[in-house]
Amino acid sequence: MIIDSLELSLPELHQATGWEIKPEGACRDVGCVPLPEGVVADGQVDVAAFAARMGMGLVESDGVWALGPESGGRALESAELPAITLPDRNGQPFSLSSLRGTKVLLLAWASW
Repeated sequence: MIIDSLELSLPELHQATGWEIKPEGACRDVGCVPLPEGVVADGQVDVAAFAARMGMGLVESDGVWALGPESGGRALESAELPAITLPDRNGQPFSLSSLRGTKVLLLAWASW
């Protein structure tokens, strides 16, 4: 989600992320995550503190921020693509490392 302030109202946070702030913490479905003191004050959520507690990426550019989904502790350790070899349209093995140094769009699809 793209935001232009590091403070969101409780309804804005819930609408954007699905997390609802309750006395027991940030809750979604049946699970709740306790929040440290000061994350929520006067009906406003400190987005930076919330993102840090929830494992959500937060990146700023030109006065706007991108708040990513929670990583669940499985964030990428690097931006390097692992070695992948897949069959091409003719069934021959094709290694993505052969494209090193060029821009690549990797599109994945699943039926589920």
